[in-house]
Amino acid sequence: MKMAWKEIIKNKSRFIILGSIVFLVSLLTLMISGLANGLSQDNAALIKDMPEGTFYMEEDADETYNLSKIDEDTENELTEENEDATALSIQMGFMNDANDKQVSVAFVTANQAGLFPDVAKGEIILDESLKEKGIEVGDTLTNNQLSKDLTVTGFVEQQKFSHASVAFIHPSVYQEMFHVEEMQMVFVPGEDEAVTMNGIQSFANKDFLNTIPSYSAEQLSLNMIVWFLVVISGMLFGIFFYMMNVQKIGLFGILKAIGVKTSTLFQMMWTQMFVITTIALAFSIGLSQLFSVIAPEGMPFHLTLTATGQLAIVFLIIGFIGATLSGIQIKKVQPLQAIQQGEM
Repeated sequence: MKMAWKEIIKNKSRFIILGSIVFLVSLLTLMISGLANGLSQDNAALIKDMPEGTFYMEEDADETYNLSKIDEDTENELTEENEDATALSIQMGFMNDANDKQVSVAFVTANQAGLFPDVAKGEIILDESLKEKGIEVGDTLTNNQLSKDLTVTGFVEQQKFSHASVAFIHPSVYQEMFHVEEMQMVFVPGEDEAVTMNGIQSFANKDFLNTIPSYSAEQLSLNMIVWFLVVISGMLFGIFFYMMNVQKIGLFGILKAIGVKTSTLFQMMWTQMFVITTIALAFSIGLSQLFSVIAPEGMPFHLTLTATGQLAIVFLIIGFIGATLSGIQIKKVQPLQAIQQGEM
């Protein structure tokens, strides 16, 4: 420990450079992770906030929720087996506000209250993001497919679907608007084994998310960047400590000659890695959390402390692996040969 600190102080410029690189890479990783989580929430908060359970859709819909139709017999069979089951439908559309300006929304309806807000006929409940567009409780919204206007009776927090604000409406209003009688799917909460039925396909929550257009492609691309940056940080540790070890072959030879164990030399290197990484992560975590507070309101940025902690642990593990791989040469150092080849 003492040797590790002495070397950090003696060669502080080298370690400052490494720390700066780790800081920038970890900050960029955290920012992209926050953006990925933010886009995930903006794309599917409605589904992600639902309890764990099973979605049932029509098999012929080819895993496309808006093409699915659950007939009345199937719906009744599923709801009779589980009293908490809910038949629901989701469809993209728009409403016109008091100024006749179109507002894009994701219409959501369900056959019973509990899973979603209870909405009466002639009412509509919106995601709170639409407040930014000047819509308030008591406003009247119109749609060309409806014979009567809808009155805004309330707002809900963080209810988005396919990057659109959710609008909860009564089933009869949904049927009039989209000219359909059947619900698109049935959701059964709980982690029980999915029911097998002819013509019906079941999806867990995570599997259903992949039926949302662009969700899987969007998340896969951003998560690949995150893990690519993590791998780069491990390579940086490996290269840095390898170059440091090459320059210290003579020193290692002398230390081994006077009885210092190889394990002690590894501990010195691990201590240096831990100190540099911890300091760099502290700064990057602090800045990323500050950004999550001051980020523009319309920017989909969502970085939880849990996700931050997980990435911090991954960085420490990657740093440990990179430093350890670069230190394999320490074990092979022969004192006499190292003293002849290297310099202190």
